[in-house]
Amino acid sequence: MTTTAAAHLRTIALRWTDLRDALASTGTTTWPPAGRMSDYLRALEEADTELAEAARWQAAYNRQFLDRDPRQIGATRPPLRIEILDTMRVVQAALVSCADDIAHAAQRAPISVPAARKADYRTLREARIAHQDRQRAEQLAHADRIDPRRWRFTGTRTAPYAALWLLARIERAPGPCRRITDDEQRRIGVVAAGAAERVERALDIAARTAVIATPCPDCGGRIEMYGGAGAAPVARCTECGHVWTGQEATAA
Repeated sequence: MTTTAAAHLRTIALRWTDLRDALASTGTTTWPPAGRMSDYLRALEEADTELAEAARWQAAYNRQFLDRDPRQIGATRPPLRIEILDTMRVVQAALVSCADDIAHAAQRAPISVPAARKADYRTLREARIAHQDRQRAEQLAHADRIDPRRWRFTGTRTAPYAALWLLARIERAPGPCRRITDDEQRRIGVVAAGAAERVERALDIAARTAVIATPCPDCGGRIEMYGGAGAAPVARCTECGHVWTGQEATAA
């Protein structure tokens, strides 16, 4: 599971730039592919929260459209791809929340700066040594506080940084944290798997499977469609083995 979780977290970190590029692109990624077959495919693994979030963003865009200058005629394309924006927001929220929880439990507090104290030194040498000791302690505390390996609860908190920080915890990298527990590792694995799946689905780099509601015209068996990851769709009857490829699949 550690290897799988690590691969998922690397996918998120490496593909985040691709999501940003896709955010403003004019193309669309749809699954199943357009055509009559899409009328018969059931939507797979669509959570209610995803639908609600997408609807909220669409409603916000519609309000902007209605409020624009009435002299503008016709509809305009949304400035951003709503489905990509939704994916980025959901993935980032999930990863940052997971990192917050793991850091609260596993990350130690920064080293405290020693309090100033008034002391009477017998010699100038003793006073100089005490001053140097305090300076070293302050430098150590400052370095520990700004350690880049430390998870931040404020400031910039992005999905790629959260993914890499969680990856470091899984790989037992050194840092201001204790070794995570098995339960914490499983939690990271579940979150990473869900986030990576969303990223791959948004970028169409993962293979997909869908079931067609209409039975096979030859034997009445169930038809499954395979595709995604840039591959042409292929439909196959699970009973008689009849296969439709390319244009045959989209026109079935």
